[in-house]
Amino acid sequence: MNKKLIFLFPLFLSLFTLSIQAEDGSKLWLRNDQQQEAQVKDKSKTAGGAIGAEELMKSWKGSAVTLTIAKDKELTTDDGFKIENKGDKITLKARTGNGLLYGCYHMLRLQACGYPLPPLTIDNPVYSLRLLNHWDNLDGTIERGYAGHSLWQWNELPATLSPRYTDYARANASIGINGTVINNVNASPQILSSEYIEKVKALADVFRPYGIKVYLSVNFASPMALGGLPTADPLDEAVVKWWKDKCDEIYKAIPDFGGFLVKANSEGQPGPGDYGRSHSQGANMLADAIAPHGGIVMWRSFVYSASDADRAKQAYEEFKPLDGQFRENIILQVKNGPIDFQPREPYSPLFTAIDSTQLMAELQVTQEYLGHSNHIAYLGTMWQEFFDEIKGVKLKGLAGVANIGDAVNWCGSDFAQANWYAFGRLAWNPATGATKIAKEWVLQTFTHDAAAVNNIVDLMLESREAVVNYMMPLGLHHQFAWGHHYGPQPWCEIRGARPDWLPSYYHKADSQGLGFDRTSRGSNAVAQYPKTLASQLDDINTCPEKYLLWFHHAAWTHPMRSGRTLWNELCHKYDDGVNAVRDMRDRWAKAMPTVDDQRADAVSRKLNIQLKDAIWWKDACLLYFQTFSKLPLPNDIAPTTHQLDQMKRVELGISNYECPSAELLDKMR
Repeated sequence: MNKKLIFLFPLFLSLFTLSIQAEDGSKLWLRNDQQQEAQVKDKSKTAGGAIGAEELMKSWKGSAVTLTIAKDKELTTDDGFKIENKGDKITLKARTGNGLLYGCYHMLRLQACGYPLPPLTIDNPVYSLRLLNHWDNLDGTIERGYAGHSLWQWNELPATLSPRYTDYARANASIGINGTVINNVNASPQILSSEYIEKVKALADVFRPYGIKVYLSVNFASPMALGGLPTADPLDEAVVKWWKDKCDEIYKAIPDFGGFLVKANSEGQPGPGDYGRSHSQGANMLADAIAPHGGIVMWRSFVYSASDADRAKQAYEEFKPLDGQFRENIILQVKNGPIDFQPREPYSPLFTAIDSTQLMAELQVTQEYLGHSNHIAYLGTMWQEFFDEIKGVKLKGLAGVANIGDAVNWCGSDFAQANWYAFGRLAWNPATGATKIAKEWVLQTFTHDAAAVNNIVDLMLESREAVVNYMMPLGLHHQFAWGHHYGPQPWCEIRGARPDWLPSYYHKADSQGLGFDRTSRGSNAVAQYPKTLASQLDDINTCPEKYLLWFHHAAWTHPMRSGRTLWNELCHKYDDGVNAVRDMRDRWAKAMPTVDDQRADAVSRKLNIQLKDAIWWKDACLLYFQTFSKLPLPNDIAPTTHQLDQMKRVELGISNYECPSAELLDKMR
C-alpha cells in the first residue's frame, strides 16, 4: 500500500467513525455514558428496581448504591423516592419498584447535569396521573402531529415489537410520566375490537416494567359500530351490558389497564347528547362498567356547538351545572384555556368553578398553534404561567397532547424535545420551574459549556413570548390559516363555515377598534371567573394587557401603560416578536461551536424558517388590521416587506397531519 495512504488511513477511519456517530437527536436527553460498571445492589425484586439497577450499573459514576423497598413516613406516594447519600454508600428507598426507577433516573439526571447528589433527597410527585395523550390514528397518521407517522406499527403488532417502544417507555419513565393514551380522541371504534385489544396488550407488556399504564380513547358509539346495537344510549340495558363485557375482555388481556379517555358531543363526535342524555349520565355508565377493575374515565370538557353563545363560555355552561353528578372514578379533563391551546389564553374558568368533581389539566405539547415543529417555542414558560394562575386548585393529574412521531429525533425538531421533557418534569412537580427545567434539558442534550448553556437557556425562555408577539399579542387569538393553523389569515372567510372557526369571530376588527368584548357589557364571560378576578378583567384599565383583546373591544387610540396608543403598541409588539427571533438566532450562533455540526445546522435552519415566518405574521396582521385602523405604522419599527394583496393570494392549504411543504414555505416568502 502507498505510504501516503497508510499515513492517511487513520484519518479516513476517524472521519468515518465521526460520520456514523453523528448526533441525530435520537438519544433525546438520555445521553449518559453507557460504559460504566457501577456497584449496584437491588434488594427490591421488582421490575422497576431491576431496570433502574441496570441503568445505574451502565452509567452511574459515584458510590455503591443499594435499592430497597421500604415504608417511610416521608414517602407519601407510591411513586416517591428517598435517597440517602453517606459518601461511601448510597441507599435508594421507595414504596414500589416504580419509585425506585424514578429515583435511579433522578440520580442519573443530576450526574448528567454535573450536579452533586445531596446527602438527602426526598421527592414525591404532586400529581398521581401524568399522562401523554397521543392523537395517533390507526392508519398511522397523527392529528396535529409534526414528526412523521405514528410510532405504533399496528400492522406488525402484536407479533413484532419495534425497539423504539422500549426507548419510548424509557424516555417517559426518566421524566416521571406514568401513563399513555395511545390513540386519537377522535377515536375509531376499531381500537376496541378483539384484534386491536391483542395489539394494545403487546404495547402494555412493553411499557409495564417502566411504570407506564396504557389507556384508550373510545368512541361513544362503539356498541353500534362493533356490537351491532341499534343505539348507544347510555341508559339502554343492552348498551350498558356491552360496555361491561368489553371492560371484562380488556382487563382479561391487560390486568393493569388504566381506563378510557372520551371526547363526546364535540366537533361531530358521538355522545350521550345524541340521546338526550347529559355528559354525567354518559360518563357514569362507562365509569360503572370499568369500576370493578379499578379503571378510570377521563371525560374531556372540550365541547362547543354552533351557537350564538361565546365559544369561550360554552364548556363552563355545559359542565358547571353537572358538578357533583359524576362518579368517583371520573375525572374531567379540561384544556388549560377556554378556547383551544392558543399561544396565550387565560385559564379555563372551569378550574375555579368545579369543586365537587375531580379535575385534570390538558396541555398541548405538540405545537398546533405555535409554528408546528418549525418554530422554537419552549412551552415550560407557558405552562408555568398557567400553574401560577390556578394556584390553589387541586388537580388529579396532567395530560399532555404528545408531539412524538417516528422521526429520527422523535419530535420533528431538536428543540421540540424540550417540551416533552418539560411536560414530564412539571407534571411531577410544577414548582420545579421552567428555568430550572430548561437548564437541565440543555445540559443533558447539548453542552456543558457555561456560556453556551446560558445562551441556549435564554433563547428558550424568550421563545414563547416571541411567538405570542409576532403572532397574536395583547390577547388576540385564533388568527390562523384554515384547518392546519400554520401561518396567519386574519382575513379568512370560508363560505358555509361556522363563525367560530374563522378569525373575524375573534378579532372583531372594525373602524373603532379591535378585540372580543367579553365584559359585563358584552358576552359576560368574565362572570365565569371568581368575583375579584372578574372585576379586574371587566375593567379595561385594570385588565392585564396581555389579555386586553381577549376580554375587551378596545379603541385603536386606547392609551396603553407604555404611553402608546393600542395601535402603536400592537405594531411594536409584532416588531418585538420579529426582533426576538433575530436575537434567538444570534444566541444559537454563539452556542453552535459547542454543539455537534448535524444538530447545530438543523436548529439553525429551523431558526431561519422561524424568522421568515415571523416577518410574514407581522406583515400580514399589521397590514390587514391597518385597513380598519387607517393609521400609519410607527416610524420606529421596521417597515413591512410584503404587500397585503400578495399575501392574500397565497393559499395556505396543507394537510392537518403534516408540516408545511417546502413549496408552501417558499410561497410564503
